[in-house]
Amino acid sequence: MGESTKQTIVAKVTGIAVAGAAAWVAQKVLSKAWTAVTGHEPPDPEDDSEARLGEIAAAAVISGALVALARVLAARGAAKYVK
Repeated sequence: MGESTKQTIVAKVTGIAVAGAAAWVAQKVLSKAWTAVTGHEPPDPEDDSEARLGEIAAAAVISGALVALARVLAARGAAKYVK
């Protein structure tokens, strides 16, 4: 295995780990912010609570966007760091 291949593998593994951690942090930040703004936890998709559809949709959109952005930025940052 060449040096370039090893660096590529390390970059991919590091990117995956960092992206996963960034997604977890983004979820935690969203949960804290949601609670601060609304006074309650974000709706859980698996919960049979009486949350309104609009609130569930808003939580899903915001959560998805934040997690996707965090993962992309983390993966790019890790790739630059490893190279």
